[in-house]
Amino acid sequence: MPTRKEPKNPPAPSAPPHLLEHLSEKRMEVIRPVLENPREFVLLNVRDMAHRLATGQATIIRIVQALGFKGYKDFQHYLHDLSVTSATILDSMQAVRNEMQPPKFLKSARKQLLQNMAYIQDHLDLQQVLSIATRIHEAKRIFLFGGDMASSLVSYMEYHLTIAGLPVFAAVAPGRTTHLARSSGEGDIVIAISFRRGLRMTIEGAEKAKKNGAYCVGITDSSLSPLARFSNELVIVPVHSLSFAASYVAPLTLIDLITAAVGSLRRKEIVDRLKEADQEQKHGYRWYQTES
Repeated sequence: MPTRKEPKNPPAPSAPPHLLEHLSEKRMEVIRPVLENPREFVLLNVRDMAHRLATGQATIIRIVQALGFKGYKDFQHYLHDLSVTSATILDSMQAVRNEMQPPKFLKSARKQLLQNMAYIQDHLDLQQVLSIATRIHEAKRIFLFGGDMASSLVSYMEYHLTIAGLPVFAAVAPGRTTHLARSSGEGDIVIAISFRRGLRMTIEGAEKAKKNGAYCVGITDSSLSPLARFSNELVIVPVHSLSFAASYVAPLTLIDLITAAVGSLRRKEIVDRLKEADQEQKHGYRWYQTES
């Protein structure tokens, strides 16, 4: 099946290989094709990888251990995460068989979306969600960074937090991200949203904000995301899709849970604000009404 199923008990995120510089030039040349094209090697066992690289199994094991991994399985987990962060839209579409007819394709696509949602059900830490919501509730200012397709998630979250009466500032373009990151500081919280390789404006915005003392939360799809380097904490949600764009059902659900927790923490303030808006929502000019 073309869907990507998350393991029931996913392994702890593998550490990236910080020890590349410790490899000899010969060993670096051996492993370079694997790191540059992880999708081609992630499913290979150690024997097949050694054969593919024209070297011995013992050499592969020694290189893996020199990179800081306990064993080959840990290295495979790393390659999986690396293949996720380096995947393109074309990679996702090419993973689906060309001959698949629309009815069958839609069933597979629906299954993939349900698996993304199942990850939320099975693996999302609700205590972490509550902790993030508490920081949002108590923050002096809330900054939301995300561009390209993730700008839709930023706008969605901004709208909800604005209803809650919170001081939220959204940036979906490089210039505004730079200015907001520059003005951030202690007592502020930054929610940076970016998937796959990571959008430069989002990553650099989080980096600058963290240097300024803001608390940074990264929302991404892999522990190898560059957001991990510049976030105080990371929330990982899948965006797997069989179509021509990433699926945001899981990130949207995460945002819904965060804003729901904020609403629970600020229930009195929000109810008071909604009382003011109640008459406008019932009789305001913005809403369509049939003529009596």
